[in-house]
Amino acid sequence: MARLGAFCFPGTGHINPMTALARRLQQRGHQVVIFGIADTEARVRAAGIDFHLIGQQDFPLGTLQKLDQQLGALKGLATFRFTVDRVKNTARMILRDGPQAVRDEKIDALLVGEADMGGNVAEHLGLPFVSIAFFPPLVQDDRIPPFCFGWPGGLDPFSRLRNRLGMSLLSRVAAPIFALVNEQRKKWGLKPLKRSTDALSRLAQIAQLPEALEFDIGERLPLLHYAGPLVDAQQRPPVDFPWERLDGRPLIYASLGTLQNGSEAIFRTIAEACAGLQAQLVISLGGGLDPSRLGSLAGDPLVVRYAPQLEIVKRAALVITHAGLNTVLESLAEGVPLVALPLGNDQPGVAARVAARGAGIVIPRSKLTAARLRHAVQSVLEHEAYRTAARHLALAMRQVDGLDVAANVIETALRLTAVPLQEAVQSGFVRAGDMWLGNKFGEANAGEDQESAAGWAQAHPLAHEEE
Repeated sequence: MARLGAFCFPGTGHINPMTALARRLQQRGHQVVIFGIADTEARVRAAGIDFHLIGQQDFPLGTLQKLDQQLGALKGLATFRFTVDRVKNTARMILRDGPQAVRDEKIDALLVGEADMGGNVAEHLGLPFVSIAFFPPLVQDDRIPPFCFGWPGGLDPFSRLRNRLGMSLLSRVAAPIFALVNEQRKKWGLKPLKRSTDALSRLAQIAQLPEALEFDIGERLPLLHYAGPLVDAQQRPPVDFPWERLDGRPLIYASLGTLQNGSEAIFRTIAEACAGLQAQLVISLGGGLDPSRLGSLAGDPLVVRYAPQLEIVKRAALVITHAGLNTVLESLAEGVPLVALPLGNDQPGVAARVAARGAGIVIPRSKLTAARLRHAVQSVLEHEAYRTAARHLALAMRQVDGLDVAANVIETALRLTAVPLQEAVQSGFVRAGDMWLGNKFGEANAGEDQESAAGWAQAHPLAHEEE
């Protein structure tokens, strides 16, 4: 048994899967403490997970709603820049408050979301950590488009050049974060981060993205483990919903998530596009708007502040979504095709993967009109190929329990349970001294990385194999 700490970005799309994973680890006998701001405490404790408050002065109760409202008014690159600034401010707080909080809780190892800078705290304290991506994973590989761009995958020279240019642009936009982090790393005597992937774990990286939804790129990266959805239906709070108002027509469910949900214009466009179709539209506002503010909408859809999403998608014929990873995975897990309206951040990258697998149609926000959306909705409803592709993905996802895969990777990487050598090698782990490490340390970057591996093996007691 280990006492694990966790840091993740304070958004619903990060908190929900992290608490689900924490619950699974607790069921395996481990203790888990999530470090977070005041606005996340109630949700974490409701899931039965221990919580340690940090950043109380920077992020008092109610801050998250104000930030989400600002985000909801933005689009495109402005959305990403706002998020970068938000991550920078969160990083400043974590680098300041995190070390003492981790010491106080007597943590053995950390779980760190890839949008969070808690890995630096782990390095400073000499603790092992595992990185977890609640969006398409951060990779420094020109076979995969950067997570925030809506480009299709491709191994041709043009696609790979475009991906490298995208990585360069992403690094420039995120430069303020790394300037802040590197300033603190220097004070701690740690090497500076040169690129975003330098902040990730050298033990293991877990992606909530299922492998079946990733672009076809050939050989996978050795440290990266595609787990699949990290969902625990039992942890979701009950939501009142007027089930009696469903009239038996095919159901179209529309949601823009809980962050970028402030655009009344988009909801009105969705309503107009679906009006007159032989289907019933249900719109979930995700808490960003009061239904009364929208007033009368075309087609008289059923509009609610929140919806019990896991139950709704089971009944849906189609989901209209902002392409947040959680909504996409929850829909595809039920074999439901999508019309994706990506608004920013990782959503274009998620939407591109849906389109590549033939499970939906993507409409960029800049091209969104009621007519174009109506055509997309009709196409997905009328052409069985979209539902067939979604069902194929659902079948692939059902073959794997994402929570068990993630928990197995964590336990193997941190040597929390005995794992046979052959099984560990097949999982992407190889022996490096007396430490289990990803194959990265045996490949082209062997020189510097093997030196780093030796240092980590000495510093991280949980990384040593028990004799």
